[in-house]
Amino acid sequence: MTGSAHFVLSRRFDEIVPRGLPGSPRTWTYVSGVAELACAAALAAPRTRRAGATATALLLVAVFPANVKMALDHRARNLRSRYAAYARLPIQLPLIGWALRVRRDTGR
Repeated sequence: MTGSAHFVLSRRFDEIVPRGLPGSPRTWTYVSGVAELACAAALAAPRTRRAGATATALLLVAVFPANVKMALDHRARNLRSRYAAYARLPIQLPLIGWALRVRRDTGR
């Protein structure tokens, strides 16, 4: 995940925050960055891996609307930019599946 990039390249993430969310896009950028870093840390530690996998699957579902917004916003951009934005959408499903498999395969 790119949790640290939310703090380094904040403006790029601000742009994909769906407009209907309350508060500022920057707040959502930072919150999602912290969530990604927390998920990564939880996945790395055997004691918290199961919870981290569950949280990762939920986070991937939660950020999907931002990926849809990015794909829609990139419709008029160059082919490379459009491809990158569109490619994020189908990648979410195997990532969610991976997180759920880690959850299933990790002891309680």
